[in-house]
Amino acid sequence: MSTSRSMTPISKVLERLDEKGYGRELIITGEHAHFDGIPNTYRSAQLTIIKVYRFEGESDPADMSVVYAMRADDGQKGFLLNAYGTYSDQDNPYYDDFIRDVPMDEQEDL
Repeated sequence: MSTSRSMTPISKVLERLDEKGYGRELIITGEHAHFDGIPNTYRSAQLTIIKVYRFEGESDPADMSVVYAMRADDGQKGFLLNAYGTYSDQDNPYYDDFIRDVPMDEQEDL
């Protein structure tokens, strides 16, 4: 059984993703999204979830979060970070529908 001491922290996952070229945050704005610093916008069908990392706090349900490693059809890569469940901090009304519509092709090597 894994304990919080043996689990990889979010900061380490984000560091590894950055090293592999997934260092830009995906920002969802309405029915489109863009990677931070990149002008291209994407619909959910133009993105693919490559890997999902879930984190749960040992004693506080507010510590639940998820990191998605994402790739766009044009080769851009990045991540999406958010709390999940009832503690989701997404105020964007499009967020849930958008992320649900992103296809998934999970890669084991990330």
